[in-house]
Amino acid sequence: MDNPRQLLVLYGSQTGTAEDTANRIGREAKRHWFDVRVLALDAYPVAQLLKEKVAVIVCATTGQGDPPDNMKIFWRFIMRKNLPVQSLSNLQYAVLGLGDSSYPKFNFVSKKLHKRLEQIGAHALVNVGLADEQHDLGSDAVIDPWISQLWDKILQLFPLPSGKNIIPAEVRLPPRYHVVFLDMMEAIPTKRYEFDATNQTVIKQQRQPDASSPYLASLAANERVTAKDHFQDVRLLTFDIADSGIRYKPGDVAMIHPENVEERVEEFLNHMGLDGSRLFLIQQNDPNVPLPSSLPQPCSIACVVCTYFDFCSVPRRSFFEMLLQFAEDDIEREKLQEFCTPEGQDARFSYCNRVRRTIMEVMQDFLLTSSRVPFEYLFDLIPPLQPRAFSIASSPTVHPGRLQVLMAVVRYQTRLQHPRQGVCSTWLASLRPESGVKIPLWVKSSSITFPDDIITPIIMVGPGTGVAPFRSFIHERAALGVGGNFLFFGCRSQYKDFYCHEEWSALQSQGRLLLFTAFSRDQEEKIYVQDRLRQNGHLIWTLLHDQLGRFYIAGNAKRMPTDVRAAVVEVLQKYGSMMEAEANSYIESLERDHRWQIETWS
Repeated sequence: MDNPRQLLVLYGSQTGTAEDTANRIGREAKRHWFDVRVLALDAYPVAQLLKEKVAVIVCATTGQGDPPDNMKIFWRFIMRKNLPVQSLSNLQYAVLGLGDSSYPKFNFVSKKLHKRLEQIGAHALVNVGLADEQHDLGSDAVIDPWISQLWDKILQLFPLPSGKNIIPAEVRLPPRYHVVFLDMMEAIPTKRYEFDATNQTVIKQQRQPDASSPYLASLAANERVTAKDHFQDVRLLTFDIADSGIRYKPGDVAMIHPENVEERVEEFLNHMGLDGSRLFLIQQNDPNVPLPSSLPQPCSIACVVCTYFDFCSVPRRSFFEMLLQFAEDDIEREKLQEFCTPEGQDARFSYCNRVRRTIMEVMQDFLLTSSRVPFEYLFDLIPPLQPRAFSIASSPTVHPGRLQVLMAVVRYQTRLQHPRQGVCSTWLASLRPESGVKIPLWVKSSSITFPDDIITPIIMVGPGTGVAPFRSFIHERAALGVGGNFLFFGCRSQYKDFYCHEEWSALQSQGRLLLFTAFSRDQEEKIYVQDRLRQNGHLIWTLLHDQLGRFYIAGNAKRMPTDVRAAVVEVLQKYGSMMEAEANSYIESLERDHRWQIETWS
């Protein structure tokens, strides 16, 4: 007889946050004596939903209202118009969305999924949760009360078994994996994927490398494109992909799986008291929890710390919940318990998020070493490194066998002693072509698409590294002898961070590009790309309205896209004789026709 206390938790996650939240719900389910499965949406056979009684779905929204990569198959299936109206009438569900209100389509995927499940007969346990990363207290401001409400409802349907109580949070659950240490001294690779000698052969036989089988690319060039005395270090990185089988087009995105830099790895090993050369095997503790595919078997501790543990990330709420289980004195327990309560959200946010304190720094603060935290529990405490996405900046025609990305090296100061550094950008910036290091990468489609025809004029607004996808497209069109390219580029100074200025000059002289620049700090009055749009309003109106052109925006999501849209609304009012509401409706019609596209990041 089937266990009636079964719970299915599914997630669609792009950066790992939704996966972390799903795992948190899964751990709480075990504390409520449920048999729980936690799976990525595309790892779950969606037709089995017909047999499920309760499902919790945690999903993020990517790009401009797109589902994460690991739920796209599920998304296409669940949105099919031919699904029977009452096909999921036996299912009770809850949807929690993780989003960022600085993006135009805030939590679009979770909202649409919630409505779709209702349309095909499923019954909502609670209202859809809409967590917002921009909230003063972060996403937990919504997640915590939503999960509390969810358990109240689930326990009404499935009361605790007779004689059982909820397992307290401070009681340690079995670790995610079982670790078996080996005494053998034979050499094994210390970098991920290299344990499979056939990797590159297999990749060549595949249509395209992907997350499970990335191509191990060589670094062909690492060029700084900002002045040496400029505060920001921006690199144009060139990867050799000649034998990869990778095919890409302008607008596509390169996914790169980073490593922790050697200095941080050594610091972590030393603090935890771990022997990096020690070998181990990972075994399943729970048949519902698959083993990590990116780690070799056997593996060294140095390998897993270098390539798998994201110990330089800012810890999430779940980290402190698990850390509480290893607290030894009353002061530690009191502080951690505060961090794990709704009332302690602001204290936790101040301690971690506001100053970007890392997992390793927290472990140093609490004096956590391997004598207090068994090694196998690090797989529960520390999330895995996630791939980073970069807009491809090269043209497949102009740069055959090469793939280029334009990357700002993340480094900034908070009130903490050491500067904050981006894991991926710091690692990539440190690499030299002669080092022979291999970089795991693959390519995926972006949320923006460029037209194939040679007639449509293209307006591109790409300040800073947002210019990357436009560089790819402009070079590709220029190679085909096509003009009609109008680029609005903004940066601080013509002399400090005017990326690719020699290329733009050459393309202008060839009649392939019309460039409008906004150097915000080269004069007393700050000038931005939206100012240049207003100044060239008649041209914008002519290109959009008379010549049916397309409008693209790429760059930081904070204010720029909103300011650019506001500038175009003013242009439409002035040159199209529209009221403000009409101008906004006009832009919405452009969006529906894919003539207004945005790619932004926070």
